[in-house]
Amino acid sequence: METREKQLLDLLFERSYEERDVILTSGKRSKYYIDGKQTTLHPKGATLVGELFYERIRASGVRVDAVGGPTLGADPIVTAITIASYLRRDPIPGFIIRKEPKKHGTMQWIEGVKSLFPGASVVLVEDVMTTGGSLLKAVRVVRELGYRVSLAGVLVDRLEGGREALEAESVPFFSLFTIEDLKNRGMDA
Repeated sequence: METREKQLLDLLFERSYEERDVILTSGKRSKYYIDGKQTTLHPKGATLVGELFYERIRASGVRVDAVGGPTLGADPIVTAITIASYLRRDPIPGFIIRKEPKKHGTMQWIEGVKSLFPGASVVLVEDVMTTGGSLLKAVRVVRELGYRVSLAGVLVDRLEGGREALEAESVPFFSLFTIEDLKNRGMDA
């Protein structure tokens, strides 16, 4: 029987990984691209992502009052985790961090803010991380709003300094996979 991790890695390789020249959000050039949303928005992918992230978060032993992350990469992951937690009768609410505060209405950085309270301990998630810029911005926003970041996790770490940048901000980190896992999966194909 295939493990859930292998099933998810196969799905990531088939749906999200491409070898082509691309300029990343970080501004770096790359010979490959990982479009995590092609997997996290797939029914099987979303289910596996929710289960595996939920299990890694709970296994970490950190206090978790809510899970969230920067839009758009985190959106389907946050939803998948909240559903996986609810199905296990251990509901973890979710929230999404905007790229900038709303210009009208509530003027908020965060959607789902009613799930949070002063001093809440949160886990931040993202689909793909290179330098960690998106997650670092999310860490700053969350901290400025009075919440604590207890853990950060990503679906795929491109191994280009993101982990070290988060750890320099005292944020414990995990990834379900690294770029090496995807490249090795390609060699096995």
